[in-house]
Amino acid sequence: MKRFTASLLFAIAVVGSAITVFGAEPSADQLRDTIRKYIQWQEKKLGSFTVADPREKGKLRTLSLIRVHDRVGKTGDYYYSCTDMKDVATGDQMDLDFDVADTSKELKVVAVRIHKDNGKPRYTYDANDNMIPVSP
Repeated sequence: MKRFTASLLFAIAVVGSAITVFGAEPSADQLRDTIRKYIQWQEKKLGSFTVADPREKGKLRTLSLIRVHDRVGKTGDYYYSCTDMKDVATGDQMDLDFDVADTSKELKVVAVRIHKDNGKPRYTYDANDNMIPVSP
């Protein structure tokens, strides 16, 4: 009976930990690493990391990564984090927001937005996480 009880407790512990791991949210490190890998993938594929600037009629800005912010969060269905980047042509300091989806198979960057130019925000958020544009 003791052997059965010990086996049962072991099985419960194994199944319980599998459920915890399977249902676990991605770690902050995993989210930041996904953003870094996305930037590296684009640099390798296109020769540089570029983002269209809606204020410049979609002009592509070529950026280099300075750092991924420590803070990560979740809004709606997406996780997010920000990066500090430098425009290689102008030297402008840019803050970009990256949305990351957890597709159950992988973490995937699904959107990139320019949040700040040289410290000046292009948008902010209201209490319901709706994006509010800021006048230039």
